[in-house]
Amino acid sequence: MKINLAGHYILPLLVLILGFSAAYGLLVGKLRPLPQALEKRLPPTVSVVTVIPNVKSLSVITQGTVAPRREINIVSQVSGKVKAVSEDFAPGSFFTLDELLLEVEDQGYQFALVRAKARVADAEQLVALEKGRVRQAQREWRDLGNKDANQLFLRKPQLASAHASLLAARADLGEAELNLRRTKIRAPFQGRINTKNVDIGQSISPGTVIAKVYSTDVAEVRLPLTDRQVALLDLPLSYANGSTELVPANVTLSASFADQIWYWPGKIVRTDSSIDIDSRVVYAVAEINQPFARELGSRRPPLSMGLFVQAEISGREIASVVTLPRRALRSDGTLLLVDSDNRLFYRKTSMLKTDSSQVWVRGLPAGSRVVVSHLPIAVAGMEVSPLEVTQISERLKR
Repeated sequence: MKINLAGHYILPLLVLILGFSAAYGLLVGKLRPLPQALEKRLPPTVSVVTVIPNVKSLSVITQGTVAPRREINIVSQVSGKVKAVSEDFAPGSFFTLDELLLEVEDQGYQFALVRAKARVADAEQLVALEKGRVRQAQREWRDLGNKDANQLFLRKPQLASAHASLLAARADLGEAELNLRRTKIRAPFQGRINTKNVDIGQSISPGTVIAKVYSTDVAEVRLPLTDRQVALLDLPLSYANGSTELVPANVTLSASFADQIWYWPGKIVRTDSSIDIDSRVVYAVAEINQPFARELGSRRPPLSMGLFVQAEISGREIASVVTLPRRALRSDGTLLLVDSDNRLFYRKTSMLKTDSSQVWVRGLPAGSRVVVSHLPIAVAGMEVSPLEVTQISERLKR
């Protein structure tokens, strides 16, 4: 039997050729994707403010407690029983300069005054007697013709002793009169009684504290200032050579009383002699004249001692100040600006003051564009599309 070798090899060869052809068609002959141009991403839009530096006076906000300029203890200088007090001798009462506050029994001091006057009379008599004896001794020695008379024989030491006794007697008389006047205790200045410690019938001795009083003509408030706040103010400074830079800054005090806010004007008159060691702040002292006077046409209460007040101090004029929204300030204290090529860059500026809505800085050139919107990612050199805040406001209106 004959085997057809040609047919035996032809069929596998055809299958192999067809397989290669199909594989080639799948790998080479398939349709290739057409190239497409990538869509250009637009730079993110940011809100900017174009700055215009101005000359501004920035106020400083601080706080403090009202205190009297003078507060003293009235102390008795004599002993005795209190026989009378003023009707206004009570805590909270006002008094005028030299007003009688309290009287101590003075009979003993009256007796001492009489005895002192008697001693003065005796001393004056002794001086007159010694003067007569001196003249008599001088005449006797002149009649004897002796020019070298002893001072003792001329009674000069006796006369000097009599004069000294007279001076001592007069000093005792002055002391007796002074003690008698001290039985009437008077107010050293115009003021108000804070506390009283004695009353009628009580026995007192020298050194007994009668009352604690304070002056009412001027009140003071010590106001703490940080270094940044001091830079905004013209404070009155004193120097060792006697020269003084005294520029009283205006200050307005405010406080809540009876569920209403009231205001009192004052002046910054001086600063403390040293910087507080613990807090590192400078204390400026504000004075308020006539804190207890009634304001005409107003129900404003008196500026009571111990009242906690907020103070707004007028600052000095500062050039090249820029006001920005608070959101323009980054967490690291820098500002994000847009250059002429609309690319971002960071800038460190001198921050003068901040509050909940605004920030005041210095050092930005006029025309600088500051970013005031939030950017999730802000990289220096990144291109942006700036939009003025005024343009945004106009869009919202439309």
